[in-house]
Amino acid sequence: MVGFWGEAIDWTVHQLTDDRAVLRSVKGVGPYLEFRRTPEDEGVWTRIHLDVRPDPVEDQSEEVARLEGLGARRTDVGQGDVPWVVLTDPEGNEFCVLGRH
Repeated sequence: MVGFWGEAIDWTVHQLTDDRAVLRSVKGVGPYLEFRRTPEDEGVWTRIHLDVRPDPVEDQSEEVARLEGLGARRTDVGQGDVPWVVLTDPEGNEFCVLGRH
C-alpha cells in the first residue's frame, strides 16, 4: 500500500516500521498519511475511502491511466453516470479520481 499511495500522490516515506508507514510531502509540509498494519487474526478490516483530484482537474483520464499503471483497477460500485472514476488500489480499497463537477 505504501508503495502504491506514495507513487499515486507523489509523497515519500517519512517513517517506516514493521507496523506502520507514514507518508508526507517531499517538502516536509502539510499533512501526513499514515498506514497501520492490523493483525489478520483480529478479523477487522477498517475501510477508508480517498478521493484523488488531478491538478489540473481536466487531466482526469491521464491520472486514471497513470494510477492503473501503478496497479489500480477500475471497479463498478453501482456509481452510474458520474463525473468520477472508481478504482481500487492493489489491496482492493476503493477510491475515486474526481473530474469536473
